[in-house]
Amino acid sequence: MRICVEMGSLTWRLPGRWIGLASFERMRNTSSMIRVFRIFASSCALMLMLLPARAEDRLTVFAAASLKGALDEALLLSDHDVTVSYGGSGMIARQVREGAPADLVILASQDWMDWLASTEQPKIMVDNNFLGNQLVLIGQQGADDLPEMTEAAVLVRLDGGRLAIGHTKGVPAGVYGRQWMTSVGLWEGLRPHLAETDNVRATLALVARGEAPLGVVYASDALAEARVKVLYLIPPDSHDPIAYPLAVIQTKNTVQATDLANFLYSEPAQDVFVEHGFQIQEAAQ
Repeated sequence: MRICVEMGSLTWRLPGRWIGLASFERMRNTSSMIRVFRIFASSCALMLMLLPARAEDRLTVFAAASLKGALDEALLLSDHDVTVSYGGSGMIARQVREGAPADLVILASQDWMDWLASTEQPKIMVDNNFLGNQLVLIGQQGADDLPEMTEAAVLVRLDGGRLAIGHTKGVPAGVYGRQWMTSVGLWEGLRPHLAETDNVRATLALVARGEAPLGVVYASDALAEARVKVLYLIPPDSHDPIAYPLAVIQTKNTVQATDLANFLYSEPAQDVFVEHGFQIQEAAQ
């Protein structure tokens, strides 16, 4: 099994419970250790394989940028030969609609998946609500928690800087963020102070590098970046539900891609996603 990765070519809840900000940092450290041992064990298994997979047997997966890291690690546990291309959900949906050779697609937006499924080509064989997530407001490590979520408090923290967020009309995390700000009366006041990005990982990078004081990302993104800190857990009822639909595209590799999709719903793969901060959903029957 071989995995190739491409990038750019195209209170938080785990199942049954809410996780506070203090638990977030403890989980980051614990899950990092677990991931190191899992990757080491998987790498040893890979070295035992004698024959490389043929290029024609390799599956191509297009996935939302926020899945990078978690999906890579989960795929190390599978026996499939996979190339993964990460990018914004809207960009991926448009590329697949225009004929990009994807066998399996995972987006961070049900709207974009519905748009893709509404077209005659490509034909989608499976469309499930695969994962969920939690929206959070982040700052750099060492920043104080926000005492209250008001326009004045946010502007003071920005101190002339920008609030990083995905494009609020197309990037799922940006769309959810705009819905949240609108629902709590922050949109009009904060709108002139936004720095909109092409995807949520670009937002994360701006905050991690200190180029933006605040950013709106997913809990899984914050968990993956040691240079940032969750300052505020955005209430889930202030925006549409965060969904990661998964689709198998009808190609010559449909059988293998369906098998890979089933693996991603298996307990070992789900455990990886939970450790990375995602929420597990029930697969559609």
